[in-house]
Amino acid sequence: MEGYGFTIVEKLEKLGEDIQKEQLKYHTKRVLVSKEFTFDSAHHLHCYEGKCKNLHGHTYRVVFGISGYTDEIGMVIDFGDIKVLWKEEIEVYLDHRYLNETLPAMNTTAENIVVWIYEKMAAALRERIDSNLRLEYIKLYETPGSFAEVRREWMEDE
Repeated sequence: MEGYGFTIVEKLEKLGEDIQKEQLKYHTKRVLVSKEFTFDSAHHLHCYEGKCKNLHGHTYRVVFGISGYTDEIGMVIDFGDIKVLWKEEIEVYLDHRYLNETLPAMNTTAENIVVWIYEKMAAALRERIDSNLRLEYIKLYETPGSFAEVRREWMEDE
């Protein structure tokens, strides 16, 4: 078939020869990067007359949006660093846990949990990575079609 020309890279670009270090940072714009994770947890709700008053579980999905300016090599934050913060600061309280026991005293609604996750991740970014990064939003999916969301401007303006 014509039009599908595939080529094999014959010469790998070399830093210092084909591209210079000062060229790695392409722009000075704020950029949003996102990373998502899943975790499995059990919980139940208080003062609620519905199925969720009974102990049950979910496979939650959480999506982080973090913004900042690129560094000298063109990165806002390494995706691996986001994963480390998630694993060490947040996931340990959530994955394969009974949320009513491991989270602070609260009704374990998606609306409450997403604010708790925001507080933990915002503090971890500030203290462990870079105080110039901004946690712009978090979406917490309790089911594939139902989620709670917080945004930086809502958390900081109130």
